[in-house]
Amino acid sequence: MATLKQYSYAEVAKHNTPADLWMVIDDKVYDVTKFQTEHPGGEEVLIEMAGKDATNEFNDVGHSTDAKAQMKQFVVGEIIEAERKKNAPKQDWQQTAIIAGSALALGLGLVLLYRALKK
Repeated sequence: MATLKQYSYAEVAKHNTPADLWMVIDDKVYDVTKFQTEHPGGEEVLIEMAGKDATNEFNDVGHSTDAKAQMKQFVVGEIIEAERKKNAPKQDWQQTAIIAGSALALGLGLVLLYRALKK
């Protein structure tokens, strides 16, 4: 497999117009300039994320397997190792569940304490 060209976020940010539209999804750099008019969600969605990391927005929509496969043709590179998001600590669903569960337990504890003191 060929090595992908490396880009910094600063380099990707220069490609932020409809005539030259790049974005980052999962540390891969995509040139979606020619895809704008074909995008099922409208070109405005792509233009809004031009030159930026669109990983969260892409994942929030829940793209199909076909859409993910189609993306491969637009890859022009990847983010340089030092700037990759996977190097940053992530808050995964397990951490979120623990935080939510702790908040719920704290809330219930306060309700019980309030009721006990009210008597």
